[in-house]
Amino acid sequence: MLDQPQTTQARMADQRTVFDLDLIKRYDQSGPRYTSYPTAVEFNEGFDEVAYRATCERSNASKRPLSLYFHIPFCDTLCFYCACNKVATKDRSLAQPYLERLYREMEMQSALFDNDRVVEQLHWGGGTPTFISQQQMRELMEQTRKSFRLLDDDSGEYSIEIDPREAGGDTVQLLRELGFNRMSLGVQDFDPKVQKAVNRIQTEAETMAVLEAARKVGFGSISIDLIYGLPFQDPEEFSRTLDKVIEAEPERVSVFNYAHLPSRFSPQRRIKDEDLPPPQVKLDILQMTIERLTDAGWLYIGMDHFARPDDELALAQRNGTLYRNFQGYSTHADADLIGLGVTSIGKVANTYGQNQREMDAYNAAIDAGRLAVFRGIELNRDDELRRDVITRLICNFKLDYAEVERAWDIKFAEYFATGLARLQGMEADGLLETDASGIRVLPKGRLLIRNICMVFDAYREATQGAGGFSKVI
Repeated sequence: MLDQPQTTQARMADQRTVFDLDLIKRYDQSGPRYTSYPTAVEFNEGFDEVAYRATCERSNASKRPLSLYFHIPFCDTLCFYCACNKVATKDRSLAQPYLERLYREMEMQSALFDNDRVVEQLHWGGGTPTFISQQQMRELMEQTRKSFRLLDDDSGEYSIEIDPREAGGDTVQLLRELGFNRMSLGVQDFDPKVQKAVNRIQTEAETMAVLEAARKVGFGSISIDLIYGLPFQDPEEFSRTLDKVIEAEPERVSVFNYAHLPSRFSPQRRIKDEDLPPPQVKLDILQMTIERLTDAGWLYIGMDHFARPDDELALAQRNGTLYRNFQGYSTHADADLIGLGVTSIGKVANTYGQNQREMDAYNAAIDAGRLAVFRGIELNRDDELRRDVITRLICNFKLDYAEVERAWDIKFAEYFATGLARLQGMEADGLLETDASGIRVLPKGRLLIRNICMVFDAYREATQGAGGFSKVI
């Protein structure tokens, strides 16, 4: 049986990852990252502001806590690899008009939700959130407290993305005073040649100064973000960056695959194809990275994320309570997510809603007294069921049929007969094992979890492909 009780040590052993090069090459394809299901590809403009408002008001009966995501799109310098929605500018005066509209959006959003719903999760992303001034940071949090019920202790997860070039010790101190207790530090690579090629010049000293300042003032979790597949990278070069990260001992490390798509993201056109590592070298870097981090004590959580065994993410994964949303892995599965700012995506009740992606369109909506939601999707029962299955797999690397059957009143083997048949080849390849009780992803399958999840994705099955998505590895 797949659900026999295990000791903590045995459960931690289950979080091992095996790098099988032959399997990775065989399963090399594009596919969703499943920060949502259905994915944003399925969003449509039939779900508009009117539909969103009705959903929010209906959601109040649930009494679920809230999660807030704020998109701060400004960056002082353009990183050539970036595929985010951003405004690269030296003009800091552009921030205040944007923030004023963000405050008006907050007022309109908060009016839709009962004021007894507590904000258990809050995230500032970008862009570069610390592009704004310290006074603007204070003002943004003050306006947030006026609109929503924030926690006054550290029981929530209040996080911010940090560019170490834009945050000194005084800024870190202020962010802690404002209530932040989690941060992710953008690094990508410490090698000067790589940094020059992607236009992100950032010294090790700058990064470590912010990390130490965060520890000093009591940030509970610090993550370092890296990217593999950038110009001039190879295993030996990237290993030196890992040496420094391992020595710094952050609670979490994220190692993202660089997807070179210059036809879609214009900044990437400044990166020369001939400077990029070939596919085999990228795989060598990934294998080395997994081995180095796991040997040093981090666990592979999934989808590019590593965490210390005592970190909240690792504990949630072992307890079966890990969740995944647009900010990555989370421990707050039961919250309604409100997206604030240009291009932000929210998840309320059984819907996803996205704000206008162009700044002019976002500004026009807010100035007219309207919410900026312009597209989304309302999930039907099949969507919700498949989302549950995919979330369990991508978060916990296992699936108990009986739990799903009780939750959805189905016969799993009948409902997912086609998907289970497609798993047989993966089982023969050693990616997973199944029996009458469920599915367990094996160490060789953990890196290919997206492939496994796609078996249960009705939209990928309908289109017979995964166009528009990044490679799974």
